[in-house]
Amino acid sequence: MGKKEMSKKKRTLLDAALILGLLLLALVLYFAFSAGREEGACAVVIINGEEAGRYPLDRNGVFPLNGGTNTLVIEDGFAYLSEATCPDKICVHMGKIHLDGQLIVCLPNQLIVTVEGGDDGGVDIFG
Repeated sequence: MGKKEMSKKKRTLLDAALILGLLLLALVLYFAFSAGREEGACAVVIINGEEAGRYPLDRNGVFPLNGGTNTLVIEDGFAYLSEATCPDKICVHMGKIHLDGQLIVCLPNQLIVTVEGGDDGGVDIFG
């Protein structure tokens, strides 16, 4: 084997190790940020920066929001937007949320849906 072939093999192995390391880091960060989150109690809707409503996650329903620009669905403890009038519909594709602190954002319609009410599992430094 020549020096060139050995150098190419070494670089390929280093590239593979780097990719594997980054994937492992992403997995660890995912679990670190999602661990400790509790189930939320309600979906809070914020329109134009002001709270517009609270919807318990334990009661199924379909709710038109913001004059019908978005449709919020609460189903089996999850909240999601099933419809939106925005052009890209990113908010619809954000999926279902149920953990305290998760959110769905529709920037064109100035709408935020966030889950609140779960025990954050944090340390109480005042108590």
